[in-house]
Amino acid sequence: MPKLNAYQLKWIAIIGMFFNHMVIAWWPIMPVGISIPLYAAGGLTFPILAYFVVEGYRHTSNLKKYMLRIFIFGAIAAIFHPLVFSSIFLNIMFTIIMGLISLILYDKMKIRPLFWVVFVILCLLTLIPIQFDWAIIGIIVILLSHIIRDETKRRTVPAIVGGLFMLLFSLSGVWAFNNPKAYIDIPGMDATLMLVSTSFIIGCIFAALLLKNYSGERGRKMKWFFYVFYPLHLAVLGGVAWAMGIVDYSAFRILGL
Repeated sequence: MPKLNAYQLKWIAIIGMFFNHMVIAWWPIMPVGISIPLYAAGGLTFPILAYFVVEGYRHTSNLKKYMLRIFIFGAIAAIFHPLVFSSIFLNIMFTIIMGLISLILYDKMKIRPLFWVVFVILCLLTLIPIQFDWAIIGIIVILLSHIIRDETKRRTVPAIVGGLFMLLFSLSGVWAFNNPKAYIDIPGMDATLMLVSTSFIIGCIFAALLLKNYSGERGRKMKWFFYVFYPLHLAVLGGVAWAMGIVDYSAFRILGL
């Protein structure tokens, strides 16, 4: 496998995210055979993103501005989020912020047992009262990408761990949807989409392989592109879904719209 620079890896992550969100936004009209590879491509995104979030944390000259940028574009993306996901939960930008907070605390808190108590609280905050995208798994992947010392393992282990957690989540959803006695409330999901989502781990494994072959070179700059693309692609996918009449309006009723 050829070596890849940061610019190339980020583009792979962006394309995977777009395909994954396309399946979710247009699920009512997406053939299952097409949905599976597109959903699997989404597994590429967060492990690559988490690795470079940690790199950004380590090398940024102004951490406060770095986190503020993430928050601002996350807030903008939140406007379009219900159009794609037909549910109310905080998008991945807010998960990244929680992950960055955990990194700051990990580096500053010298009493390790106390840090792990605080970390558990942070993880629980991604579930209550409003769930975050990737939730607990996302924070764990970001933290692992920081604390694992061996560089090869730091690039591969978090992606695989994240993929396995997501696989368990998908399989439990499939079981619950097919068990009349099980209670399940997964916004925007149905039994078939849950089954399709089991393919997510494939993308996570490929993300580990791609990161393993990261050259360490930056390549072309992409400072603002992802920040702009994230809310923009949600607006486009959600806008098309709205135009086709396939948006679940329950999320908007929750917002009182």
